[in-house]
Amino acid sequence: MMKIKYILLLFIAFIVFSCEDVIDVDVPTSEPRLVIDASINWFKGTAGNEQSIKLTLTAPFFNDGVPPANNALVSITDQNNNIFDFIEEGDSGIYMNSDFIPVINSEYTLTIIYNNETYTATDTLLSVAEIDRVEQNLEGGFTGEETELKAFFTDPADEENYYFFEYIPSIPVTPTLDTFKDEFVNGNEIFGFYVEEDLEPGDEVIIRNYGVSEQFYEFIFVLLQQTSQGGGPFETQPATVRGNCINVTNSNNYPLGYFRLSEVSEIIYTVQN
Repeated sequence: MMKIKYILLLFIAFIVFSCEDVIDVDVPTSEPRLVIDASINWFKGTAGNEQSIKLTLTAPFFNDGVPPANNALVSITDQNNNIFDFIEEGDSGIYMNSDFIPVINSEYTLTIIYNNETYTATDTLLSVAEIDRVEQNLEGGFTGEETELKAFFTDPADEENYYFFEYIPSIPVTPTLDTFKDEFVNGNEIFGFYVEEDLEPGDEVIIRNYGVSEQFYEFIFVLLQQTSQGGGPFETQPATVRGNCINVTNSNNYPLGYFRLSEVSEIIYTVQN
């Protein structure tokens, strides 16, 4: 009987120490691609001259942080051939311009030269309706204990409109993004909807509504669907979502990201008792 106990203890010890072995996992790698975050936002009531573009590179899954794309030549040209150069701040990968001129319904072209390859994209600066008011419900959601906010605005009549919403709470939770189109509510008063269980009276939520193109609406709609899927090890893996930026030098080395121009309606709402 004693011999069996010793064998059992040795077997348990073997299992415990075996679990401490380091297992090397070979993760497939590929050449880094340029990631373009070129969101030109003209907030209502501002001049819209201060703009920035962020360039990064894709990195292996286990890397710490995202490497910036340094020393690129970045510019935006409007339909009247005015050129706005964006200059990098240090080695941040963030390129700044302080004299951009936003004009509603004007077309703009982004040009980026990086590692001797040229990337371009074109988009139109679209307007957005003003947020008129915000209504709250402190007993909303599935539990009846969540805070619901509705940001109302009037959709312009007799035209197609697409919207991109951003909700940024003052509490430490992830901002919420959403999309909407006026297909069945053209010309009516409509609202963006936000719900958060951890909001308390006195907390603030920045609510932003962006006017966007149909192409961007479809891009972000698919992107949000993919990022919201929990999935499991046997789920179909998400496909790469391509934006409107292209590499005119080498089409195989396509970039990720998007070039978008929007007028933005913003309101900072304080949750009431």
